[in-house]
Amino acid sequence: MAIAPSGGPDLAAIKQRQQATWASGDYHMIGTQILLASEQLIESLDVHSTDRVLDVATGSGNAALAAARRSCEVVGIDYVPSLLERARERAIAEGVQAQFEDGDAEAIPFEDASFDVVTSVFGSMFAPNQEAAASELARVTRPEGKIGLVTHTPEGYIGNVFKVIGKHVPPPAGLRSPIQWGTEERLRQLFGDRIHEIRVQKRHIIWRYPSPTAYVQYWRRYYGPTLKAFEAVGEAGRDGLEGDLLDLIARFNRADDGTMIVESEYLEAVIVTN
Repeated sequence: MAIAPSGGPDLAAIKQRQQATWASGDYHMIGTQILLASEQLIESLDVHSTDRVLDVATGSGNAALAAARRSCEVVGIDYVPSLLERARERAIAEGVQAQFEDGDAEAIPFEDASFDVVTSVFGSMFAPNQEAAASELARVTRPEGKIGLVTHTPEGYIGNVFKVIGKHVPPPAGLRSPIQWGTEERLRQLFGDRIHEIRVQKRHIIWRYPSPTAYVQYWRRYYGPTLKAFEAVGEAGRDGLEGDLLDLIARFNRADDGTMIVESEYLEAVIVTN
């Protein structure tokens, strides 16, 4: 593992690897299955059609397009060019107006207090420097504006997927887990005195697949972290990783006909800023 001069993890090197991870596979094919989380977040934020909205780590644009459908002025940023191109194609296909630009969650390319509403759906939580990402989200939000976040919880299904992956491919030492964003306690630590009010609610998305094996195959192909984990363990470790994922699915699966129906808990947070 790369070590920074300070002796801690080299966050710049980790970010480069993360960028390569999210550029692998095709996250859009996962994003199409979680549209409801973005739609619900935009409703919970109670946006106005006059709001200027920024969606950070937009992926292929789920939350940005949800805001655009409500006639907001929308910008989405991401550091994966292929996902931004997907987002632009979707905006054209839907006939909505949204701007998509290259941008890093830890260094958002806009001035202070530029937006009425700032969102991130399963996005900024993966930034290696969590404090920097939270600071940037708050910085570009105007006073008395809103920050809307959707994050996986530690107890939820995807939180447990990351624990399984971490068992087979340990994360860099000293790096905070992204699923810590899925707790109110951590959000209060990250945003501190920028919080005027915070409202959190646990919700669920549901993964539906023809079978647990079909799910694993799909995520090995399209979801960057899973794809890279299977590459990292190599042929010798693939059966073990797949077996642990199938065991996890069996714990959460409520289908009894051979298919997969898994409720995956996430935390929706609306922060009103000072």
